[in-house]
Amino acid sequence: MKYSEKVMERFKNLKNMGRIENADGIGKVGNAKCGDVMWIYIKVDNGIITDCKFETFGCVAAIATSSQATDLIKGMTVEKALEVTNKSIVEMLDGLPPEKLHCSVLAEDGIKRAIEDYNRKKQGLPPLPEKEDDGHDHGHEGEEE
Repeated sequence: MKYSEKVMERFKNLKNMGRIENADGIGKVGNAKCGDVMWIYIKVDNGIITDCKFETFGCVAAIATSSQATDLIKGMTVEKALEVTNKSIVEMLDGLPPEKLHCSVLAEDGIKRAIEDYNRKKQGLPPLPEKEDDGHDHGHEGEEE
């Protein structure tokens, strides 16, 4: 499988990898059956995402898009971060193979889910329940990285 130079550079030089203890919002997305599972953690201060980290178990594209997405939203307002799309993440990485585009969707969904969790906590609601299946066909059968 051929990845762009930017995808490989991002994968080899990850930013924001890890967990934020006592995160203001946590977005877990993915499907353990296919192997791509992503957690996005955010810290928010006065409506600004001051820190963002990720933990991703999956392929090169899943890890690279997680790193790119968290780097992108750090410093953004919560509202602006909700506007981030998988397409913008893919463009920043100079594209992904078609069979890997779902990884960028996971990154977008992870951001949105972390913000939804943050908003729920702000309103005094319980955290979001874990979401095991994102409904996407990840098709990792027989793939080579």
